[in-house]
Amino acid sequence: MADTPQFYSPRLADDPRGNPLEAGGERETLTAFLDWHRSTLELKCAGLEAGRLSERAVPPSDLSLHGLLRHLAAGERWWFRIRFAGENVPLLHYADDDPDRDFRGTGGDPAEALKGWRREVDRSREIVAAAALDDAGIRKRTGDPVSLRAVLVHMIAEYARHNGHADLLRERLDGSIGM
Repeated sequence: MADTPQFYSPRLADDPRGNPLEAGGERETLTAFLDWHRSTLELKCAGLEAGRLSERAVPPSDLSLHGLLRHLAAGERWWFRIRFAGENVPLLHYADDDPDRDFRGTGGDPAEALKGWRREVDRSREIVAAAALDDAGIRKRTGDPVSLRAVLVHMIAEYARHNGHADLLRERLDGSIGM
């Protein structure tokens, strides 16, 4: 086995992420990968002063870790609560006149954004635990059904894409790489 390159951060001794490749069946694998990505986002935000989470560290992009937390909290709510479970709850961090305000609107306390994201993740986990992979919700725009399986796959892709953004942001903020 080759030595780990010097520029790569070693895995944290207290890394909370398990190995999703050891999860088991389809449901366990899908939920393990989604939780791994959720934990990765949380690790990217860990250890920074709250104000640093709101910094837009990769100009000219408006992205910040705070904005990613807001966006992914909104995504959790939209996909699991509204689209899949059919809950009648308001959208998070959205306005018709500013549909990207989740990314750009980083006013407020980043610690509260992290707490809000955790609440949405907890509710999403409850919904997933109570449903079968083939259970379906209704897509609001088209009226077509959407299975829990499809929602889980979509959210894995969503987190994977945004964790790439979080990698760049964190490296620019304090030089941290890996995780």
